[in-house]
Amino acid sequence: MKSIFKSLLAVIFLFLLAVSCREEIINYSGFDGFVQGTTYRIVYGSASDFDVEEMQTLVQNRLRDFDMSLSLYEDSSVLSKINRNESLKTDKYFTEAFKISKELWAMTEGAFDITVGPLVKAWGFGPDAIQNYRESSRDSLLAIVGFGKVSIRDGSVLKSDPRISLDFNAVAQGYSVDVICSLLDSMDIRHYLVEIGGEVRVKGMRDNRQWRIGIDRPVDNNLFPGEDIQAIINLQDKALATSGNYRKFYVKDGVKYSHTIDPRSGYPVSNQLLSATIIADECAVADGIATACMVMGKDESIAFLQRYTEFEAYLIFSDENGNFRTWTSESLKKSISESE
Repeated sequence: MKSIFKSLLAVIFLFLLAVSCREEIINYSGFDGFVQGTTYRIVYGSASDFDVEEMQTLVQNRLRDFDMSLSLYEDSSVLSKINRNESLKTDKYFTEAFKISKELWAMTEGAFDITVGPLVKAWGFGPDAIQNYRESSRDSLLAIVGFGKVSIRDGSVLKSDPRISLDFNAVAQGYSVDVICSLLDSMDIRHYLVEIGGEVRVKGMRDNRQWRIGIDRPVDNNLFPGEDIQAIINLQDKALATSGNYRKFYVKDGVKYSHTIDPRSGYPVSNQLLSATIIADECAVADGIATACMVMGKDESIAFLQRYTEFEAYLIFSDENGNFRTWTSESLKKSISESE
């Protein structure tokens, strides 16, 4: 009897072992759309069969909720009301974005600052841009810029001056990627790519290979991502964001004005750095650090990145003769291939 029982246990064990060792079949699906004034793309792989239309509806509803919190282009968003002082009450998205932004502000010593809003508007960028910057108004504008002048207490924003306005554009797009990734994680999806406006976060693999992410060449008016690739990065379980001044700018009286404003000086940035690609664990952080690098410029960015080695980076800059040059953090060199 004992022999029969042992044999039965052995058969059950072998069956369970065979089932556990059987390769899981991953089916990939995807969809794209339009949100936040830009495009988005989601690819996901799972052994479960998720309805694509239902998945897209879930994603769009989540992004709509996100926009109603942090979008400057929604008059009734939490952010818009706070900027107009109609209501100072926050919500979960605003509070988290504020927390992330404060950490980035401290880390970058003010190069990243969400209170830059009045300067952005005065220089002619954003949804309610006026382009009325005057040198005589610089000091009065800088007087209402600075993260130390705003805080959150008991779920409400406190401003040292009611004219202070906030602009999460340098972190919100990346943060929206993280929000959708959290949604996919909650559904136990272990392989995905989430891309919104060029900011990307991936998990797992695609067909047993790392995800391949293209980095655009930073030439003026390169308006269509993927048409002119500078480099390709292999990515797994990380987020990637790129910031540059080659898509959002204007020229006035022969001078090019970038949409990236230095909150420390009050002026649009003008330096050798053409684009900064940052890899981090969260896309909001990668997004914010990439913007801060554009503010800091090549040399300050390299010094920063050598100090904060948890970030991988790929910088494209121009030399004194106007030729493209690149700088790649040491840990990223094994995962990147550059185009000729």
